[in-house]
Amino acid sequence: MDENRAAEFTGRVLADTAAAATVVLAALGDRAGLFKNLADHGPGTSGELASRTGLSERYVREWLAGMFAAGYLTYDDAQGSYALPAEHVPALAAEPGPAFFGGVHQELIGAIQRYDDVAQAFRCGGGVRPADLHPDVWAGTSRFTAQWHQNMLVQQWLPLVPDTEARLRAGAHVADVGCGTGQALIALARVFPAITATGFDVHPPSVEQAQRAAAEAGVADRISFQVLDAGAGLPESFDVITTFDVVHDAVDPLGLLRSIRDALRPGGSYLCLEINCSDQAADNTGPIAALLYGFSILYCMTTSLAEGGEGLGTLGLPEPVLRQLAGKAGFTQVRHVEMDNPFNRLYELSR
Repeated sequence: MDENRAAEFTGRVLADTAAAATVVLAALGDRAGLFKNLADHGPGTSGELASRTGLSERYVREWLAGMFAAGYLTYDDAQGSYALPAEHVPALAAEPGPAFFGGVHQELIGAIQRYDDVAQAFRCGGGVRPADLHPDVWAGTSRFTAQWHQNMLVQQWLPLVPDTEARLRAGAHVADVGCGTGQALIALARVFPAITATGFDVHPPSVEQAQRAAAEAGVADRISFQVLDAGAGLPESFDVITTFDVVHDAVDPLGLLRSIRDALRPGGSYLCLEINCSDQAADNTGPIAALLYGFSILYCMTTSLAEGGEGLGTLGLPEPVLRQLAGKAGFTQVRHVEMDNPFNRLYELSR
């Protein structure tokens, strides 16, 4: 054994363990509104910040010290006050900006709360059913994906698929499968006033939230939401169908793709956003891949296996696998839409 390499790796494990604790502290700060208060109202002592937020000073004091130790905050020793640097605001307080991590942290902390059940699945198989996930998983997912729908969908992704964009401008009938809280369709309805759309999801609380959000946005006359397992078929046909990081989670990915293909009108298009990954394990390395494998075991893979599904996992739908499944489902064309995104890939499919 190389003693130097062993010592180096021990240091790496220490850093990773400290990072796990840092994520917990960051998630607490996000939930308590501490980062946003520092961003909006400036530096403060623990007493000042506790007074501004209505929180316990002792807990705020410990949290501030921990976030300073982690390098998330700065500290003025003369004033005894802490500050959130402007450069840290996009990742910690600017919601739903393109760099915001609050939703990711909430989703991860929520998924970890089913740790015992996942550990049992290692021994017995199966997994954690979607209905049994902690509510923070759904809330965090909604907050995380909001940054796509409000900052990327219309501004970056649709210009890369001009034929689909033209259909939307002409008043396409749209379906979003696995719609969650409805943010994608609401974003589309705001920009393309001629569309009509329906969102489908198997999670009733998300559908209820989507319905409320559509009403608040003033677009409920053009878009609606239904609780439905789209893998069993869609109730009507559509000009444009979308999925955003949905297929790899499916109990029956092939069945889902067949349902989408059958519901797609001739000449229509299916936009499929999926994880940016390789079919070669040696290529799926680094911090992003490690994070995604963690989410897979705690969320994506386990929920599929819990229902007796394929359990593809978060990185289980690289381009070759998607093309194979799409061909079996009856799609005649799969176009990989080139874009610069470390997390996702976009595909445009036609029947």
